[in-house]
Amino acid sequence: MTANSGNTAYLGPGLKITGEISGNEDLWLDSKIEGSVSIGGFRLTIGQKSEVEGEVVAREVVVSGKVTGNISARDRLEVKKGSTVVGDLSTARILIEDGAYLKGAVEIDRSNTRVGADLDTLLGKSK
Repeated sequence: MTANSGNTAYLGPGLKITGEISGNEDLWLDSKIEGSVSIGGFRLTIGQKSEVEGEVVAREVVVSGKVTGNISARDRLEVKKGSTVVGDLSTARILIEDGAYLKGAVEIDRSNTRVGADLDTLLGKSK
């Protein structure tokens, strides 16, 4: 997938944005952002050239750059090799690659997504 394919909005490396970004489509950032980014039910990709200082909220978040702030990804969060995240993470599913830097707490919250049944449910055991 390229940065500007399909219905993905793209903010390039020549931009510095101060303030809140919100929207209703997938977003790919390669910019410097000082403020919150909220795209609710969509995918946010934070590219290798991007630096985000603020809260991040999306359905799915992929971090390849730098984020200083809390990240809430309802379905899935990926922290790629070479990226830096300083802040608390909340998601249903998470992938942190070798070589990523993470400082903060991680909360796995499955209440907002439909994740497959856990082992106790499959075996018929009650909790």
